Amino acid sequence: MIEEISKNFFRIDMAVPLRELGSVNSYIIRGSEKNLIVDTGMRNDACMNAMQASLKELGINLKETEFFITHSHGDHFGLVTRLAHPDSTIHINKLEVGIIEKVRSGAILSDVRDFLQLSGFPEKDVGNVLPPDAGRPFRYEGSLPFLFVDDGNVLDVGDYHFRCIATPGHSRGHMSLYEPDRKMFVAGDHLLSDVTPGIQGRLDKENPLKDYLSALERVHPLDVDLVLPGHRGLFTNFRERIHEVTAHHRNRDREVLSILEEDGKDAYQVASLLTWTLGSRSWNSLPILQKFFALGEVSAHLRYLEESGVIESRMDEKRIIYLTK
Repeated sequence: MIEEISKNFFRIDMAVPLRELGSVNSYIIRGSEKNLIVDTGMRNDACMNAMQASLKELGINLKETEFFITHSHGDHFGLVTRLAHPDSTIHINKLEVGIIEKVRSGAILSDVRDFLQLSGFPEKDVGNVLPPDAGRPFRYEGSLPFLFVDDGNVLDVGDYHFRCIATPGHSRGHMSLYEPDRKMFVAGDHLLSDVTPGIQGRLDKENPLKDYLSALERVHPLDVDLVLPGHRGLFTNFRERIHEVTAHHRNRDREVLSILEEDGKDAYQVASLLTWTLGSRSWNSLPILQKFFALGEVSAHLRYLEESGVIESRMDEKRIIYLTK
């Protein structure tokens, strides 16, 4: 599906095999000298066919097209490995390329296993979290023509003048685009209309929830009439949505603290006791992968609360146990 948002600015809605999201948005900006594709969809035939059909209908020549990748997750980055050619330019934050290479090489697998074990994830399920083809969206021969972008850089495409804005949290080097003249904010997965972007904590020293809340605060003053997210529909209630997402995380912090007041627990135990928007399904009936992402969110909150000084952690054999102070 092609939707014209503004003159020479289009949204392509592509189906992805992720039940919670359903589809991913790719944005195509057509210019007289060059074009820009923001995020590309997954590296699969369905996205490739949808993208090729859209490019043909819009008269887009890939040899005259650059790419902007908001972050390295496979549903946003994957297809660029099939679309780009040696003379392409792929704008992306350097931190995201580090993540891509770690997944591509398989080095991330041991990190995930350590994270699951220390978080209390049932040992029998650890091997089922990452399927054998988990790195498929990142597989490509040779090197890709990356051009690193950072906060404050400007991309000019036709009549559009985008300012790159660092919006870490959902991913370490997540970038958004802001077009001040048209008051448009291309958000990637920094802000979505009706679901909360996943903020995933791991075992490193990063504090992704702190980064995310700080990034929300940074973009709040922007004059935005239209938000173009990475998933679902466009929306206009930019600041209201920031307030809603911030309130969600504050409420989640309080719920985590309430659970830890009873006794020390590992991250998996905390996750199993939290309130999730899961319909009629219980925690035990959730798919393994959904439990993994839920565990990542809980870990982000635990890291945030520990760094804030309200909880502490200790090792208990092979698990990290969290307690209130």
